[in-house]
Amino acid sequence: MSWYEPSFVYQVYPLGLCGAPHENDGVTVPRLRKLVDDGWIDHMKRFGATCLMLNPVFQSLTHGYDTTDYTTVDCRLGTNDDLRFVVDACHKAGIRVLLDGVFNHVGRDFFAFRDVRQKGQQSRYAGWFNIDWNGNSEFNDGFGYETWAGVSTLVKLNHGNFELNDYLADVIRGWVRDFDIDGLRLDVAYCLDRGYLGYLRQIADGISQERGEKFVLVGETMFGDYNQWMGDGLCDSVTNYEAYKGLWSSFNSANMHEVAYALERQSGSQPWDLYAGKHLLDFVDNHDVPRIATKLDDKRQLKPLYGLLFAMCGVPCVYYGSEWGIEGEQHYGDYELRPALDAPEWNDLTDWIAALAHAREKSDAIVWGDYHELQCQPQQLVFQRCHGDERVIVAINASAEPAVAHFDAGCGRAVDLITGEPHDFGGGSELAPFSAYWWLCER
Repeated sequence: MSWYEPSFVYQVYPLGLCGAPHENDGVTVPRLRKLVDDGWIDHMKRFGATCLMLNPVFQSLTHGYDTTDYTTVDCRLGTNDDLRFVVDACHKAGIRVLLDGVFNHVGRDFFAFRDVRQKGQQSRYAGWFNIDWNGNSEFNDGFGYETWAGVSTLVKLNHGNFELNDYLADVIRGWVRDFDIDGLRLDVAYCLDRGYLGYLRQIADGISQERGEKFVLVGETMFGDYNQWMGDGLCDSVTNYEAYKGLWSSFNSANMHEVAYALERQSGSQPWDLYAGKHLLDFVDNHDVPRIATKLDDKRQLKPLYGLLFAMCGVPCVYYGSEWGIEGEQHYGDYELRPALDAPEWNDLTDWIAALAHAREKSDAIVWGDYHELQCQPQQLVFQRCHGDERVIVAINASAEPAVAHFDAGCGRAVDLITGEPHDFGGGSELAPFSAYWWLCER
């Protein structure tokens, strides 16, 4: 248990939101301060976000994941002082901050790889990478090297080298000292060696002990058994791509059974269920996938979809701009997914997400409770979350038509945590078109 489990995460890709040039021009501009100056932190606080997750902020040549200097904020965003200014403003607003830890690979201009390019096998840093001295690269380096996903500008690090690992540990400690961050998102954690993940856990635990509160590690994972990367000695949480796929796909195909299967498989009470009691990072879009308003065939389903996102087991995450429904398709470079935005906006969808966030803050069952399915139809899903004496029944209707759900509520009456309206379970529960309900059951 830590500050993370009950949190609501807001994700920002700062090079995009702040309007930085796509390629590093070497000019220092304090763009990152717009998060404070243009009202983004006030906006986060207003609709209930309690944690800001920043994608790459350190020096790189292009998109941030080709790091060239782990100790210096990307000049396109400003300086180290600008990052500390933003983190301090977040903390003043009661918002925690996670930074993107890109430790699987670096850019070709990273100081250690640059030294290898200059000195070859005589470089003291040659062991930091997986080098093929009998090969050659497309840049005619005179040697080949392992990359991430075949991308030649992303040079894979060799975490079998303890000197490298100690260097990165000092980097993380420096981020905590200089910026007072609260944890890390670990980029492509599914590519990191489990031994290295265990080492990062040791570093994080040491920081936690010094700070007197949890220093959180959230790993980026895709599919498979997340217990490979999450648990004792590994990440505290991971990105829930399995449920992400089920969320949008169930709504588009009128097949709520798909997401229901994922939720039961992950968080149910059967011995074979995988992650009961754990808090995965749940999302409906992010900087690597199409905006949910584009992905959904019927945008009227946005409200029930977010109603499900905030009610399911785990930690909800909203990607900047999606809270008022901006669109974005995935194209080469992902620039449309990571747009520059002048200032936050607010509409009825933002109102709805704010209501969900504030309702979640009041409910131990929604944050900590178990999961039990009560009814599943092609466009309706009803499930129960229980914690201690508190029981909340969640009902989702993704249809354009009203529906009546019949299930054993175990009581006669309830109050909707979102709206405060009373509800009587007698004779069935009527669900309005495109709706979500969180009924706090009488005891």
